[in-house]
Amino acid sequence: MKSIRNVAIIAHVDHGKTTLVDKILHEAKLFRSNQQINELILDNNDLERERGITILSKNVSVTYKDVKINIIDTPGHADFGGEVERVLKMADGVILLVDAFEGPMPQTRFVLSKALSLGLKPIVVVNKVDKENCRPDEVHEAVFDLMFNLEATEEQLEFETLYGSSKNGWMSHDYKQPTDTITPLLDTILEKIPAAPQPEGIPQFQITSLDYSSFVGRIAIGRVYQGSLKEGDFMGLCKSDGTVKKVRIKELHVFEGLGKLRAEEVKAGDICAVTGIEDFEIGDTLTDFENPEEMPRIAIDEPTMNMLFTINNSPFFGKEGKFVTSRHIRDRLFKETEKNLALRVQEGESEDKFIVFGRGILHLAVLIETMRREGYELQVGQPQVIYREIDGQRCEPIEQLVIDLPEEVSGKAIELVSQRKGEMKVMEPKGDMVHLEFEIPSRGLIGLRNNVLTATGGEAVMNHRFKSYEPYKGEIPERSSGSIISMEQGPCTAYALDKLQDRGIFFVEPGDVLYNGQVIGEHSKGSDIVVNVQKGKKLTNVRAAGSDKEAKLAPKKVFSLEEALEYIQKDEYVEITPQTIRLRKIILDENQRKRAAAKI
Repeated sequence: MKSIRNVAIIAHVDHGKTTLVDKILHEAKLFRSNQQINELILDNNDLERERGITILSKNVSVTYKDVKINIIDTPGHADFGGEVERVLKMADGVILLVDAFEGPMPQTRFVLSKALSLGLKPIVVVNKVDKENCRPDEVHEAVFDLMFNLEATEEQLEFETLYGSSKNGWMSHDYKQPTDTITPLLDTILEKIPAAPQPEGIPQFQITSLDYSSFVGRIAIGRVYQGSLKEGDFMGLCKSDGTVKKVRIKELHVFEGLGKLRAEEVKAGDICAVTGIEDFEIGDTLTDFENPEEMPRIAIDEPTMNMLFTINNSPFFGKEGKFVTSRHIRDRLFKETEKNLALRVQEGESEDKFIVFGRGILHLAVLIETMRREGYELQVGQPQVIYREIDGQRCEPIEQLVIDLPEEVSGKAIELVSQRKGEMKVMEPKGDMVHLEFEIPSRGLIGLRNNVLTATGGEAVMNHRFKSYEPYKGEIPERSSGSIISMEQGPCTAYALDKLQDRGIFFVEPGDVLYNGQVIGEHSKGSDIVVNVQKGKKLTNVRAAGSDKEAKLAPKKVFSLEEALEYIQKDEYVEITPQTIRLRKIILDENQRKRAAAKI
């Protein structure tokens, strides 16, 4: 029986985690010498590649010196925190990867605290030591301080540190002496990470994540903690309500390289995928049906935000998308809940409306972006935070917000966060930057990133993570500017836009085809304004001096999907089609809007 090491990789977004896994796979000679492969092998979803973030945790395994190493890639972004905790349950040790310039970041802290509390042994890798201005020694100190503050044990504090550059494919115990290989890291894993225990006894397999295949349905992924699983065996599935259901294992697969390998039997200590079980949840235990031994359940993060999803009913519906009906959207959303665990879907007041609950705007934006790429058309409303009643008090989600920015613009950022009920907890220098930490209500974060980046000339780096539910902090002022709304349907003209430039910033340019009720700009005053941008210049046969000057237009403001979701007001929707993102009023007709406003 091969010895097994189960190791999870923890890192902040963009510190080089997925690149490091690439290099380990190369080192283990998983690919033929003539095989063409891409970079970032694990980020196999287009969105992950574009955004440069890992969204879903994944498993790969390599064999090194006859030891099987299961590598578990974890998401670094707090909106996907639900993934992280469960994944760490499968590991016996963690590799903490930190950037040699940036040092440990807030999300690193979040995942590391979970790993330390589970008693996992860390190995620290200080990555990107080939970058200019890097400070490996200071970063090493910062990691030690962080672990100390997170109440790591004596044993955990005696961690091994390696330095290197994943991109250039080397690791070393001393950054002043680069090597040309990544093997020092693999040797350290074998030496420092304990081998997975392989106890005999009644089988115990806990489901920590799941996959979905259109051929076999839902696939349970987890670790065998005790005994062994065999193909074709009848087992007991311990459910959350205390019942034990009889199920049969159809197929077993272990992770081998980047793929899966069919196995007749999987012994304790290994990670595997089980097909053939129906109706299971995360945290369920697969064990003996006659003498069930259930494992402690895993808690899953509750959603903190919800958003209304509805069909696209704008005048331009169905022009670009393949899937436009409520049945299409319903099926797609419920299919997503089978593998996206922090997501919940609830039917709305009418059959074409759905309330979707998620962990944050990024979590929901990734789902919307995936749907539009698949050919869906839909509209979504303003994100709303979820309030809870705790001990008779109305409570709301509070986030920990960290901003790193140049000192000369820090005052503006502090002012913007304070206006949104943010409380400053830490302010300290970090190299030539200032490091600020706040506690702020989740609803205060909606639209904040845009404002802070504008006020600081794009130099602020912002990160936030969910902290806890705390008593309601009071009203937060809404967006101070109103909307500019199109009065007619048809293409807008440069002449009309030129005449209206002093009214605000526009999101459209000449030639864009608009409809009545579409939000086409931001009004410089607090009220909404309806304008006609379709009218052209009246032509006469009399030439007047100066009347033919060319229109000089400011470039239009372009929104990303997250920015659009953060920007809209309560009475607006974001219309999303495979090719366009438009903002619009929920009630398109101006007179009906006025009547509705009068009733409120």
